[in-house]
Amino acid sequence: MDDGTLCVHAEGDSSALQQLVSSLQSSVAVDSVSERPVRVEGHEQFAIRGEPAGQFVVQEHQARAHHFDFRLEVDGAMRSWAVPKGPSLDPTVKRLAVEVEVHELAHNEFEGPTGGGAVIIWDRGRYEQGGRVPWPEALDRGHAVFVLHGTKLNGGFALQRTRGGDKPQWLLIKRRDEHARAGSDVVSERPESVKSGMTLDELADRDRRR
Repeated sequence: MDDGTLCVHAEGDSSALQQLVSSLQSSVAVDSVSERPVRVEGHEQFAIRGEPAGQFVVQEHQARAHHFDFRLEVDGAMRSWAVPKGPSLDPTVKRLAVEVEVHELAHNEFEGPTGGGAVIIWDRGRYEQGGRVPWPEALDRGHAVFVLHGTKLNGGFALQRTRGGDKPQWLLIKRRDEHARAGSDVVSERPESVKSGMTLDELADRDRRR
């Protein structure tokens, strides 16, 4: 905060939150602890505060390194993150997402061979912005919550920036809601393109045979 204190927003079971407060109060490194309840944040209020924001797309990309490109429409362009392991529907899994260059909306339709690799449209749909902070300010601050309405990905998600620099690093996290699936691996369970039905390997093999 502006006065140098640390402000933490914590969600969870009341007994677990009280344990957190107690542990901080007993810590020799903490001078004092004050707490106050806040309004419910996150997917619980998306139905009320969700704001339609445009397209999202996830493109699986085999290049020098295999990864998934996660893109959100913001101000008429696609803000993009490279997610090496792909999105997850398990709220306990935090996926590394490296912010990359902004793309044009037209790139959302691309599926096919690339120089030394290939791209498929792994998922796509619409999304809603959430949270108290308006977009794109939420992204500029480094914490943005949103709801996806796709074929494979649905429900609340969050992007949390963990490191700045030329290629800022973020975490892509599934929020706990009715679409969360503990222990699931949607990337391996649903490898096919939502456009062609082909997997990345099938597309690459087809183009090699031509």
